[in-house]
Amino acid sequence: MSERVIKVGHSPDPDDAFMFYGLASEKVKLEGIKIEHMLEDIQSLNMRAMNGELEVTAISAHAFPYVADKYWIMVTGASMGEGYGPVIVSKKYKTLEELKGKRVATPGKMTTATLLFKIFTEGIENVDIPFDQIMDRVNSGEFDAGLLIHEGQLTYQAEGFTKILDFGEFWEERTKGLPLPLGLDVVRKDLGEPLARKLSKGLKESIHYGYTHQSESVPYAMKWGRGIDYALGEKFVKMYVSELTIDMGEKGKQALELLFKLGNEKGLIPNVPTVELF
Repeated sequence: MSERVIKVGHSPDPDDAFMFYGLASEKVKLEGIKIEHMLEDIQSLNMRAMNGELEVTAISAHAFPYVADKYWIMVTGASMGEGYGPVIVSKKYKTLEELKGKRVATPGKMTTATLLFKIFTEGIENVDIPFDQIMDRVNSGEFDAGLLIHEGQLTYQAEGFTKILDFGEFWEERTKGLPLPLGLDVVRKDLGEPLARKLSKGLKESIHYGYTHQSESVPYAMKWGRGIDYALGEKFVKMYVSELTIDMGEKGKQALELLFKLGNEKGLIPNVPTVELF
């Protein structure tokens, strides 16, 4: 019997690589299914999802309202900040008030970080640039501040930047302890419910395998560490691959619903989609 090829899109980041290690190494197998991994930056995956190109893909939580007609949210694979998240940093300024009328580099129109920036700040201009150029271009003086995602959240202090706002801390305080939904894994509706559930279960097993075989999965994940050392890489992976990644549960669902409601109230997303977890 020939295997069905399922294309799975994820970012070339340590946390995503860690999650998919079980499947990529074929230590976790799905009967009758061959997984083809497509590694692209999250902004590109968001755009692919708009066209429904991949059967399973990572997307920014911000992108879901635009693809909810084509995809279901998987209960597994979400990146949720628990008291940490995207960080606004600067070398010249220390408060949001000081940034009024200034220019801040943000990591892409459809990223959840940029959505949070637009929901919770006022009077600050933002310009979307590739996320991995933000620190350099703030450093050079081209921008007054930058909104950092990925491992920049762990390295900015060592590079002499001052934290103005951590959206993860801000969100946790404001929502009385809800996690901050940043990234999701979604599965295409036209696959049908049985296959969607099978793929979600396979990803859950892959994450579990990564956690129980860290001597294999962390070195594999670090191939995508963009210059950070092993200790920082392991810390970053464990920040964004948590119990909520294995199963976001009711807290994750509530957090997503709140994010969509706030974005919609500000006119930043077109509708509040139904959050159904697979």
